[in-house]
Amino acid sequence: MTAYRVAYLPGDGVGPEVLAVARRCVEATGAVHGFSVAWDERLVGGAAIEAAGTPLADETLDHCRAADAVLLGAVGGPRWSDPTASVRPEQALLRLRSELGLFANLRPVRALEALADASPLRAEIRAGADLLIVRELTGGLYFGVPQGRTADGAVDTCTYTRSEIERIARLAFELARGRRGLLTSVDKANVMATGRLWREVVESIHAEYPDVTLEHALVDSSAVALVTRPARFDVLVMENTFGDILSDEAAAIAGSLGVLGSASVGERRTDHGRFGLYEPIHGSAPDIAGRGIANPAGAIESAALMLRWSLGETEAADALAASLDATLSEGPRTADLGGSASSAAFGDAVLERLGVPTGVAA
Repeated sequence: MTAYRVAYLPGDGVGPEVLAVARRCVEATGAVHGFSVAWDERLVGGAAIEAAGTPLADETLDHCRAADAVLLGAVGGPRWSDPTASVRPEQALLRLRSELGLFANLRPVRALEALADASPLRAEIRAGADLLIVRELTGGLYFGVPQGRTADGAVDTCTYTRSEIERIARLAFELARGRRGLLTSVDKANVMATGRLWREVVESIHAEYPDVTLEHALVDSSAVALVTRPARFDVLVMENTFGDILSDEAAAIAGSLGVLGSASVGERRTDHGRFGLYEPIHGSAPDIAGRGIANPAGAIESAALMLRWSLGETEAADALAASLDATLSEGPRTADLGGSASSAAFGDAVLERLGVPTGVAA
């Protein structure tokens, strides 16, 4: 039996609750498909600040490097929300992405027909939408220098190099080649110098992928199109801040932030696949933490992406993704989708559709 090692970072708020459900699903899937996972659990975010005064300990980072993949929960909450604080939970995310070389965040968004009533979009608008947002993750405003408060204000710097754009563009073209062959590059080339460089570099990389259709679009018009004509998109690639905003907007297509997972990957390969960090895109939701009602679908989706990308367990990933889709389509539903199921009950339904009796996975 193949054994994998996953760094398990539950985080804050509802993070531990939804990740526990995803962990059960991975363990049950492994029991069916002949692999096991050793979970290396570590503190991150606010919980790590409380325990050690830092959102990401050096030792935790070392354990992440040594693992086959990282499964991460949301971080943050009111206890650590002081904007003047020098140590904040979100700093853990930026450091993980930077030091693990995770330059690309992949966020798949699909419009399941059965969730039409959960989406604010009309059914005919969202029908058939199946897109992938590829967000550059280690450049732009979140990492540019100078950054911080000044004597009478604040400054953030948006900066990109040609090589940073080239590597994200190549990955996006590869992904588009494996899907429907359309890549939309999103920028703000009419105003921003980084946007003009972005467009120039993506256009130059297109020559390596003549079988992929490339189109350029401004971020503002793309924001409109995402909620008026989402089915026209296949793969979208964009810089860090635009990707952060548009991928959350795209949750309206799916029906809830709670159903979307993500994969953050780089160039590093392991014996099993591409090393990556996997996390649901929703926040820590402190208002419902501890009540056992958070939607674990995004965490389960992230776990399925982990099985596929980092562990190389394609059949297991397909099985888990299909069971998740069936549960989202047929129920039970959690509160964010109009139902009343608990997080655990939703997970039990996924396990049952996997053909695993409830309670097999701890």
